[in-house]
Amino acid sequence: MSGPGEGWLSDGLDDAADVGSGLWVRGVDYMAGWRVAREAADQLNFALLVAEFEPSELRAVAATNDDGHGVVRLVGLPGAAVRLAGLLERLADGDGGAR
Repeated sequence: MSGPGEGWLSDGLDDAADVGSGLWVRGVDYMAGWRVAREAADQLNFALLVAEFEPSELRAVAATNDDGHGVVRLVGLPGAAVRLAGLLERLADGDGGAR
């Protein structure tokens, strides 16, 4: 989702608390779950870009839970989360998300 020179990988948004215990269970295929989550996160990140959110302020991050199922976490700055909430509320109200 980004090119060289973009600092989104080191901007601190991936340091979300409780991202996982770090303890892996033998025999659980974490990679399969992560791949599914990664595809979903990529789709969501593209939609966020279209909605004019920068990856440095709000993005989806692929992960797995303790059972190896994929999960997508939305991480971002509080202001961006408030903007997204407003956009979703406007969509739910039927005005198409017009600003």
